[in-house]
Amino acid sequence: MELKQSLKDLVFTKSLLKQQVYNSTKETFEIFRSTTRELIDLFKQERQQNGKDVRFEFTDRGDFEFEVKFGGDVLVFMMHTNVFEFSRNHEVMKTPYIRENPNRSFCGVIHIYNFLADSFLYQRDNDLGYMIGRVFVNAEKHYFIEGKRELGMLYNNFNNSLISSETVQNIVESAIEYTTNFDLLTPPYDEVKLVSVGEMRTNFDKKSLVTGKRLGFHFQADTD
Repeated sequence: MELKQSLKDLVFTKSLLKQQVYNSTKETFEIFRSTTRELIDLFKQERQQNGKDVRFEFTDRGDFEFEVKFGGDVLVFMMHTNVFEFSRNHEVMKTPYIRENPNRSFCGVIHIYNFLADSFLYQRDNDLGYMIGRVFVNAEKHYFIEGKRELGMLYNNFNNSLISSETVQNIVESAIEYTTNFDLLTPPYDEVKLVSVGEMRTNFDKKSLVTGKRLGFHFQADTD
């Protein structure tokens, strides 16, 4: 029995490519981790120097996750361990950068989620978080971001955008800026006007009611 050369080439080439993408994404995630920790330390110094009573915390959640708390918000950064490719209809696939080398379309992904700090503090398991951005990183450490306002509008040049400590700092600062401006809105009256007897008896059980920044509102990609 002998392996077909085409099959060997396919398996080894694709496997090595995905390993390179994974390594690039993991290295990028570690830059995110260290940069975010440094930014939170700077906020803490500012708080101490000016006596401002605002909470700032950095917490590691393992090799592929960390979170930061500032004020009443939490940002969770999560790296997916698998490698993905953009769909054929994605705008990125139409760029000269990808057409020149289709392997560049294979990326790792880092997700950025926003939650309310109270959701974790009071164990409100049904509360909603929102993905405010996801960072795609390929084997060459070019990156592209799909996200809300500050993130999605500023970091969408896959051809020329390269991961560095400076670019990561800009991304994290943009995520913090967007989150701070992404306020908790009162849900529409009709969404909350009814309450069951059971909910009243349990004093609005923290696990039965849902809180989210845009509860009852459509939350789609910002166009402004």
